[in-house]
Amino acid sequence: MSIKVALTHRTRYRYDKAVSLGPQAVQLRPAPHCRTPILSYSLNVNPSDHLLNWQLDPYNNYLARILFSNKTKEFVVEVDLVAELSPFNPFGFFLEPSVIDYPFAYEPGLAKDLEPYLSVEPGGPLLQAFVGSVSGEKRGTISFLVELNQRVRTEINYVTRLDPGVQTCEQTLEKRSGSCRDSAWLLVQILRHLGIAARFVSGYLIQMADETASADGSGPQTDSADFHAWAEAFLPGAGWIGMDPTSGLFAGEGHIPLVCTPNASRAAPIEGTVEKAKVDFDFSISIRRLNDLPRVSKPFA
Repeated sequence: MSIKVALTHRTRYRYDKAVSLGPQAVQLRPAPHCRTPILSYSLNVNPSDHLLNWQLDPYNNYLARILFSNKTKEFVVEVDLVAELSPFNPFGFFLEPSVIDYPFAYEPGLAKDLEPYLSVEPGGPLLQAFVGSVSGEKRGTISFLVELNQRVRTEINYVTRLDPGVQTCEQTLEKRSGSCRDSAWLLVQILRHLGIAARFVSGYLIQMADETASADGSGPQTDSADFHAWAEAFLPGAGWIGMDPTSGLFAGEGHIPLVCTPNASRAAPIEGTVEKAKVDFDFSISIRRLNDLPRVSKPFA
């Protein structure tokens, strides 16, 4: 059964004085290729005296460019959307015959189009060792990607990291830990070093409480939503396929992509300039079910 959920995301910057805001680029709208139906969407910005222009960036992501005419002591961005979480088969696709087995090579014309997603950073010794340990034996491409995704999940422990930016692959491999964005960028680089086009994805991750979770302690205990990052690999015949190295699973209906870019540094949800000032920053993400039905495990009055 599909579940309709309302998500509200609010980001607020409060300054110690009235400041001038330069142009702001907001990338908080689900990407055109999002597989989860988005039934409604709104973006509200404060101060209200602004000009907003929707456009598509070079990578086909929605981008709101906002211009302000007056100084302000507060800048608030609020997103409201309704998503229909309908379970789908993440393996429900067909590959072109030429890429059914790994290793494979992209057709020359396609490889040229994918150049930004095949560009690799110089690999340090740890990354080179990881890539070198991947068997080049011929096998099914999907099985290969499943195993690789799960290996990153096993070897890199997830931690909540509030520091800005993304760790280098060497840092993540040396620490054997990282945030979701660190693991995602590591997987992107590993895939590229192995000849598979990949891109970095930033978005929302919605997780609904599992009705059977209370019995065995597995699965989400409560409904939740948060910022998340994962990777997408390009497979001819299937297109871009989401891989989440934090969970070791392929992306499902709870993965809502917002920004997909060749480089993690280009995936900031809000980017712009502001006059120098002290700032207090806070954000919140909340969700609620819109079609929650009575269940034996959760009786209603």
